Amino acid sequence: MIPILHSKDVGRLLARKAARLSEAESVVRPILEDVRKRGDRALVEYARRFDGFTGKSVRVPLRALPPLAPEFRDAVRIAEANIRAYAERQMPREWTASFAPGLKLGQIVRPLETVGAYIPAGRFPLPSTLLMTVVPAQVAGVPNVCVACPRYVPEVFGTARLLGLKQVFQMGGAQAIAAFAFGTRTVPRADRIVGPGNIYVAAAKKLLAGEVGIDFIAGPTEILIIATDGDPRHLAADMLAQAEHDADAFALLLTPSRRLANAVARELGSLPNGAIVLVRSVAEAIDISNRFAPEHLSIPSAGLLPAIRHAGSIFIGPHSPEAAGDYVTGPNHVLPTNGAARLRGGLSVTDYLKVISTQQLTPAALRRLAPAITALARAEGLEAHARSVEVRVRGGR
Repeated sequence: MIPILHSKDVGRLLARKAARLSEAESVVRPILEDVRKRGDRALVEYARRFDGFTGKSVRVPLRALPPLAPEFRDAVRIAEANIRAYAERQMPREWTASFAPGLKLGQIVRPLETVGAYIPAGRFPLPSTLLMTVVPAQVAGVPNVCVACPRYVPEVFGTARLLGLKQVFQMGGAQAIAAFAFGTRTVPRADRIVGPGNIYVAAAKKLLAGEVGIDFIAGPTEILIIATDGDPRHLAADMLAQAEHDADAFALLLTPSRRLANAVARELGSLPNGAIVLVRSVAEAIDISNRFAPEHLSIPSAGLLPAIRHAGSIFIGPHSPEAAGDYVTGPNHVLPTNGAARLRGGLSVTDYLKVISTQQLTPAALRRLAPAITALARAEGLEAHARSVEVRVRGGR
């Protein structure tokens, strides 16, 4: 039976299983260096060794793929439309405004040139992740969107073709991250790599952060549910849905109701990667949630939103299951895990953009600001900075 704990025992649950990144880093480090040095040769060798690849090139000829099943294609189109509409709403705007006489400031928005999207294909291939990583890039206007998937999955590659992609590669693991980071004769060098993966993918992204932009280093998936009442079958189903991802996935229910806790426990039976915690109040549940900073957070009503400080994505009310967000509602399902929701939200269109500031001063505005500029510059010992202003306002004297 799933354990029912008291809130005083919640400390050990908040200490997530430490990802064995240091061990994984020692495994992937020589792979990264090998791909950097030998490019395609090393990439194909690792694809054959780890993923059973049999071809000569990792590039996937999408025109040769069989058509997608009509029901699946229709589902993809629904998901694509909703993800695209949500990403379009997220787009930052360009603007220019006058902040003072003669001083115009603003921002322009430009897409990254090349993005690499990593699509897992382990126990459960994820064409939905292709949609979540590619569609926002298209909305952002990224001209070169590349996809890597470690094995042949018709639904993944077929979805790529449906989205009009040209750069699709059958490659996975640390070698795929290295190929995107360094570039090879076949694989373009990416400005940023996005998408989840196993611990070796996470370790590779961590080691190469700085060499290439990344979204975040993902750990095991997780959900935290706060409930005061409701259908125990629904709550149990949501916990089971999250737990089925892998053995390290985690599902946690916080409730002040002993009756509800017992009912959900009966529905679940045994759930090794989950727990139910009896809390004294909803306020205590929210405090625990904020300390945990869950990837997915389910709450009973929007009235609790003002108290929520940390979460990757929030699901409100009894008819908003996390599975809906995984596939078709529109917000991204590539989310921060392992407490990273304290630092950022999920993948969004802004991950594919640069917001560039603009500044324009008239001579009068520069003269007005010159005393402050030169005083700060000289306080920092940067005399040339000060003189670059004075040479303008003093007419070269």
